[in-house]
Amino acid sequence: MRIPDLTEWALRLDDLSVERGRGSGAVRAVDGVSANVRFGGALCVSGTTGSGKSSLAAALAGQRGPDARIVGGSATVCGISARYPGRARSVLTYRVGYLAQDAGPTLNPDMTVGDVIVEPIVSREPRIVRQRLEVRVSTLLDEVRLPLGASGKFPHELSAGMRQRVALARALVMDPRLLIADEPLAGIDVEVRHVVRDAIQRRRAEWGMAALVVTNDSSFAREIGADQIVLDQGAPATWRASGEDPIVTPGAEDSLAFIEA
Repeated sequence: MRIPDLTEWALRLDDLSVERGRGSGAVRAVDGVSANVRFGGALCVSGTTGSGKSSLAAALAGQRGPDARIVGGSATVCGISARYPGRARSVLTYRVGYLAQDAGPTLNPDMTVGDVIVEPIVSREPRIVRQRLEVRVSTLLDEVRLPLGASGKFPHELSAGMRQRVALARALVMDPRLLIADEPLAGIDVEVRHVVRDAIQRRRAEWGMAALVVTNDSSFAREIGADQIVLDQGAPATWRASGEDPIVTPGAEDSLAFIEA
């Protein structure tokens, strides 16, 4: 298989539609979304519960399952078609770090924190030298401001906010070119939310990592200088380029109100 080349765009969406569910129970979760994100750029996706945010994130991250299936339009993610990845799916999931909405609460309870973080590497390179993994864990724990001693603990021994930061470290372990983070601030105290922001901003500045963040926290979107798109019942209702006033679809003014509150 020829490995697809990277381009200047981390993410290109053209009239994208995503379906949730199967058979007669399938529903259109996302309909007609278009957006571009360059490497080093950031996009925040907001919307009310059920607006399709999480389905969009999962589909773009190459996740398989009934909750996210691209059925219309096109999505090119780090040079790979997310709609028809074929054998390149493994490359897509290598280039994209994915932090699911429930990642913190659902960490494997039978694995130590250190093993949870490096599991994506071990699943690809089972013979990797253990010492290299230990160095990787210590570096990432420092990046998300967790003590080195957390490596040997189990998830249930940590607070909800600490588990969320472990999940973030796991999403970053492969040094992704694009981070897709669904509610990365979930369970994290206000006093340490800067840890998430700093990790994203550092990698954007130093390595050109792009970020797609699902959040209704408009202040966080401004802190990372992200463009913002608001979904209303799966369709794009408002769009705001970083530092600019929003472009509002007629009749969708209320969709912006909840993120401006």
